[in-house]
Amino acid sequence: MHITAKDLAALIPPGFTLGVATAAFQIEGALDEDGRGPAGWDVFAAKPGAIVEDHSPVVACDHYHRMPQDVALMKQLGVDSYRFSFAWPRIQPTGKGPANRAGLAFYDRLLDELLANGISPMATIYHWDTPLALDEADGWMNRDTAYRLGEYASIVAEAFGDRVARWVTINEPATVSTNGYSLGLHSPGKELVLGAFPTVHHQLLGHGLAVQALRAAGVPGEIGMTNVYSPMVPNSINPLDRISAGLMDLAQNRLYADPVLTGKYPDLIRAAKFFSSFDHPEEDMALISQPLDFYGLNYYMPTKVAVGPGGGAVPASMAEAMGSDLSAAGSGGTPFHVETWPEADITSYGWPVKPEYMAVALKEMAERYPNLPPVILTEGGASFEDIIVRDKSTNTKFIPDERRLKYLSDHLETALRATAPGGVAESVDLRGYYVWSLLDNFEWSAGYNQPFGLLHVDFETQERTPKASYFWLQELIEERDLAAAAGATIAQAVASEDFGEEAPDDGVASLGATA
Repeated sequence: MHITAKDLAALIPPGFTLGVATAAFQIEGALDEDGRGPAGWDVFAAKPGAIVEDHSPVVACDHYHRMPQDVALMKQLGVDSYRFSFAWPRIQPTGKGPANRAGLAFYDRLLDELLANGISPMATIYHWDTPLALDEADGWMNRDTAYRLGEYASIVAEAFGDRVARWVTINEPATVSTNGYSLGLHSPGKELVLGAFPTVHHQLLGHGLAVQALRAAGVPGEIGMTNVYSPMVPNSINPLDRISAGLMDLAQNRLYADPVLTGKYPDLIRAAKFFSSFDHPEEDMALISQPLDFYGLNYYMPTKVAVGPGGGAVPASMAEAMGSDLSAAGSGGTPFHVETWPEADITSYGWPVKPEYMAVALKEMAERYPNLPPVILTEGGASFEDIIVRDKSTNTKFIPDERRLKYLSDHLETALRATAPGGVAESVDLRGYYVWSLLDNFEWSAGYNQPFGLLHVDFETQERTPKASYFWLQELIEERDLAAAAGATIAQAVASEDFGEEAPDDGVASLGATA
């Protein structure tokens, strides 16, 4: 069971944003229309075997043509905000040079449609769709790509700065570096293992240059970035398991967060061979760590880590580990591996459902970063196989996705309780939660086999069907708004009563009565 929507709404503080999120490449389709240039992902996805069942993103959710319908569904849902991304190759087809006017026009229409429906836009500048021309010039291995991102940020700031309430410079650089450049699971499909470290730094530099561009443009909206975060949990009390979890924490969490929030890489990273072999100007760190208005956190799950048998030699300490190359020669093996959680519910992706670790993530962030900006949970959600129930008498469909609904409710409740006064992460100023995702969509190398949406999408007909989780979020927002309205009415009544008792007889009341 999960908490009722009414009880959960009572935990939501004033000003807290409830939203939904998507990304351009995953929903738009229209890859060859209106001057859009090719992305590296276009080419990667067309390779046989790169995507599950060779699913194609060419149409995806056809959002490019169905955008007004999707905004109407958000309006019906009642969300405060919509997080979307600009498609870099739609706006800058080759990743450099002037903007494509037709591409800008699409996002003009989207922003105007959102605002007309009372939905606040949160725009992600870069969500993995690197223009192919930049990928062919070594992509994020090339420092120049960071400067191209800064230039692109200037274009969108000038075009849309008057309408975007919150800006996310870059989404999950860890996923791009790990899946795209270390393991070859995502575009551009490189298997560089630790040789991919330059992509980490160049993405963070691109973030810094994008912040600089947005500030220079004087955009009134808030500026932040988004990192994914997974608490690393030792498989046992074995000291080697603890070392292994610490290594994973360094590689997947702190490597990306520390430079942004402290202005330097973790000391153990700086001592590593792969780091010392990479030369970069020290002044980069000032750009990377510019003050932010908020820090975006994508949280889905914890990760349980155990020592061996990943193919590499087992280190006796963290220091020894970082002094080695962490990989078996030529194999890309590591001295640790990820373990399962037999007691946990498991999503279709194989991810453990452990909402209590949401509190751990927020607590760890608070302890590590005393000057942590306000935090927004920019993504959270779960992929589960959906069962469509048809009512023949009414010719309607219903999708009872109770497991997704419970996932969302439990994680939001945990985050709200953790950051409330007396909570384990009470120092965290939590400002919002965005559900991943509005729509079932193209989930990168998993194709269409991992549905995260509040809305089911029939990819043959493009029909959207709200799931039970959609109606749950709708009810939660309604309960929150009712509670806020009731609170405002009570406050107004109390204020009026106080004014009536304490206000001096200055003739104002009698003047109003005779006017």
